[in-house]
Parts: sequence; C-alpha cells; structure tokens
Amino acid sequence: MPPSADMETFRKLVNAAKHVVILTGAGVSAESGVPTFRGAGGYWRQFEAQQLATLQAFRKNPSLVWEFYHYRREVVLTKEPNPAHLAIAEFEKRLQHEGKKVVVITQNVDDLHVRAGTEKLIRLHGSLFQTKCMNCSDIAVNFDSPICPALKDKGKPDTNAEDARIPVESLPRCQKCQGLVRPGVIWFGENLNEGDLTAAGKELEECDLCLVVGTSSVVYPAAMFAPQVAARGVPVAEFNLESTPATSRFGFHFEGPCGKTLPQALSP
Repeated sequence: MPPSADMETFRKLVNAAKHVVILTGAGVSAESGVPTFRGAGGYWRQFEAQQLATLQAFRKNPSLVWEFYHYRREVVLTKEPNPAHLAIAEFEKRLQHEGKKVVVITQNVDDLHVRAGTEKLIRLHGSLFQTKCMNCSDIAVNFDSPICPALKDKGKPDTNAEDARIPVESLPRCQKCQGLVRPGVIWFGENLNEGDLTAAGKELEECDLCLVVGTSSVVYPAAMFAPQVAARGVPVAEFNLESTPATSRFGFHFEGPCGKTLPQALSP
C-alpha cells in the first residue's frame, strides 16, 4: 500500500508517542534560503562543492577552501530559522514538559536548529560554526564574522572572482596552539564521528515514532536510518517536497514545504 497522507491519524500517533526521533536534511534549510550545493546549480564559482569539500583540497589550497566555507558561513548568518525549525524546537519543549523525549538527528551544518531552540541535537556532518585544528585537533565553536581579518569580503561566488591566495599564516588559527584550523564539517572521504553514530543508533533503536524531514534519503549512512526504524514496525512519516527512493517504505508521506506541513503535524 502507498504511504498515507492522513494528517489526523498521524497526529494521534504524535500525541501517543513518548520517544520521537526527527531526521532532517538540506530541504529544511533550503526553505530558509540556505544553498544546498547539491544537484543542478550546485556550484560555487566554477567548482562543484565536492571538489572543495575534501581534506586533499584543503591541503592543496587552504585559502580557496576557506573562501568557500567563509562564504557559506556568511550566507547562513543572514538567514533565520523557518517555521519547520521552530515547530521542531517547540515540539521538543512541549514533550519535555510531559516527560517525553524528542531528539533531532541532522545532516545539516548550518546550526539553524540550535538558533531555533532545539536542545537535543546530533550533528552527523558537523557544523560550519566549529573549527578543528590541523595540529592539536582541538574543536572550537566560532561565530566570528569574518572568521579572520584576511577573509573579510572574500569568498564571493562570482565566477569571475579571482582567488584571494591568502597566506597560510593569515588563515584562521587555533586559539590553543596557533595551528591552522579547518572547517569543523565532515568532508567527502571522511568517516562520521563514531560517538555521533553510536548516539544516533541508540535513539533510533529506542524511538516509538520517527519523522524524516527535508531529506532526499540518498546520503548514507543516514539514508538507512528511517528504513531500519520502519523495518521494526515503528511508524515513520516523511515530510518533503516530493517522493524519495525511500518513500514506499514509510507509513506516512506529507508532500509540500516542510514549513507548512510540519507545524500542522506537530502543533498541540
């Protein structure tokens, strides 16, 4: 049978749930105007994002990679959490008062969930607003704008823009050892953090309701999370602009902007 779009039935499950896991992807942030850098048009200057989101690219040209990530940070700082982010945060607070649990597992790196008020958050792919030292591995939170003086006004996506070629010593540095720092995100070819994966796995094993929000369900291992939950008989609901490769495996599918469907689904 195709998944149901019966909102009334789903809301009854929401009201009965005691441990809810919400998986979110780029579609949620796209509704706030955050570029996804995936699919058609996913370019910065003449580069595909995947060309710059690797350790090899950073070692070869840290100035160029930092221009790209500085641009992304500056863009995100101009955006605000949308109704979907806010609905999730309000839902978490309400259920917390009822002695229940809501955990958000996100593939997004923009921290809009945090700014919306979400507290129990597992960031599978890290954060644009964290840095990791290449020397001592220290991880630090950093919301500075610009992240360093040399990157001020750099990183414009104009295809005719020339590379800034910033000297390594002028790029963002570690506050503890003064080593070069990199963006605190998981790059292509890198493993996800074991602690985050373990925490996510525990929540998925214990939840009695799962929501999949704004994700294409094609990026692994996150793409397998909800199908695994569904396989053990737990209700799973997908909220997305369109169907995904995993839609047929879920009990519910609500099509349309998450900022419209999710507040309706999670409201008191």
